[in-house]
Amino acid sequence: MNIDGSDKKTIVTGCRHPDGIVVDVGAGHIYWTNMGVPSKNDGSIERADLDGGNRKMIVAEGGTYTPKQIILDKKAGKLYWCDREGMRVMRANLDGSQLETLIEAGHGDADRLDQTKWCVGLTIDHKSNNIYWTQKGPDNAGRGCIFRANLDIPKGETPATRTDIEVFFGGLPEPIDLELDAKNRVLYWTDRGDAPRGNTVNRASIDNKPAEPDIVLTHLMEAIGIALDVPNNRMFVTDFAGSLYSSKLDGSAERNFLYAQGNLTGIAYAEIPKEI
Repeated sequence: MNIDGSDKKTIVTGCRHPDGIVVDVGAGHIYWTNMGVPSKNDGSIERADLDGGNRKMIVAEGGTYTPKQIILDKKAGKLYWCDREGMRVMRANLDGSQLETLIEAGHGDADRLDQTKWCVGLTIDHKSNNIYWTQKGPDNAGRGCIFRANLDIPKGETPATRTDIEVFFGGLPEPIDLELDAKNRVLYWTDRGDAPRGNTVNRASIDNKPAEPDIVLTHLMEAIGIALDVPNNRMFVTDFAGSLYSSKLDGSAERNFLYAQGNLTGIAYAEIPKEI
């Protein structure tokens, strides 16, 4: 759709609980995650052309448990995503090959009951070669965290034993998706927990981390997806109540331009040439 909600088109149907989405404008592709049914361990990742054609399975069902936010590292030719009930941060080549786990917060059915181990949103800071991700914690429990680590596993360590992981922010209501303003070195994230700190969009400098994040949007209904358009000083946010919001990066000029759209999750912003 356009940024004002006009010209809305359905381009892909019949997905199995789709969640995260990313656009590769140069290649003319969209990638999205299918959470599948958590009890069945049947998550997957698909790709299609921008108009929905040439749909293709990239990561087969069961290759990932319940994949959530997905991001594209075009220069490295990689897709990265968080695997919620899989309790992992994962990556693969753009064709789905070389599937690997970078972070393993837990393993097995017993750990899966602990929602503090559920990985949900992620982003990459290429300047420092760090990856950031969220582990949301139980609903409204104030146990959600944003972690960071080196992009690659230290030599001699494993996804489960790596020692370079640090807590960027802890004690959050329920952090979900992440986006990085790489130019200004500011991390943004949604939080679907209860007010006042939840149902919000938050931000914080990653180089000079404040004691508490800055809350820039409030009164959302379980905020999930976030997409930044830094050159035009705006962001787009979805919530589970079915609304789509836009605002400036500081939260001003907020506008709810779509509502009652069902349970909205991932969102991506892309500048697509008119000839496509």
